[in-house]
Amino acid sequence: MQPLIQVESLRKLYRSGKGLNSGHVVPAINEVSFSIAPGITLALVGESGSGKTTLALCLACFERPTSGRIWFGGRDIAALEEKQLRVVRPQIQLVFQDPASSLNPRLTAHEIVTEPLLLQRNWQERQMRERGFALLERVGLSREVATCRARELSGGQRQRLVIARALSLEPKLLILDEALSALDCSTQAQIANLLVELQTSSALTFLFITHDLVMAAHLADEIAVMNRGQIVEQGVPEKLLASPQHEATRSLIAGMPRAIVRPHMSGAC
Repeated sequence: MQPLIQVESLRKLYRSGKGLNSGHVVPAINEVSFSIAPGITLALVGESGSGKTTLALCLACFERPTSGRIWFGGRDIAALEEKQLRVVRPQIQLVFQDPASSLNPRLTAHEIVTEPLLLQRNWQERQMRERGFALLERVGLSREVATCRARELSGGQRQRLVIARALSLEPKLLILDEALSALDCSTQAQIANLLVELQTSSALTFLFITHDLVMAAHLADEIAVMNRGQIVEQGVPEKLLASPQHEATRSLIAGMPRAIVRPHMSGAC
């Protein structure tokens, strides 16, 4: 099976100083290579500052890598011009940790999920209306929520709303960057189970970025451990947890606060 996305020797360098020629060059990601097959969940796990978010931004075409290739849909999207990237971005959607920061407080829930459709200008008003209700229902939000604004919703409802908006353009790859870490344990379990259901019903492909190895083991078909800008270990959850080869993996396992139960989550932390 051909990978949905394939990353080859990706590097992203930043300068530590404010000026273009000041400070030291710092590699946020350094020679990262991996691939994700269609319909699979790859969890990218690592401590804060390991390069996970920078990698997510590069894959979602919000940051341009310094070097390396990102193959998606038969094209190296790392080499595309801005006009070409506008076609690619709807196919790769990014969900962040804090939904409140990415939701327009002036819009209702229905307006939020249909906003991407409005920008596409390919939908009639009636079609958008029904599509909006269908998206809300798809993530477990009732029609009553449609008229609510983000501040009126719980944290779990807001995260469901962000996921619904991300799904509106029917992406091929959904990147979830610490998307569950701000939620309480019970809500984490509900959203995790929602992701499993969405993947089963829609053959979605996920890159699940987290510092939580337990959650990664619940959700992922494969785990990649990131440390200091590099992927240092990768494998199926059972093997990686039973026989970790890298010190970064062993450190994450040592910090695990609770037992792992696969594949369906309870509300316990």
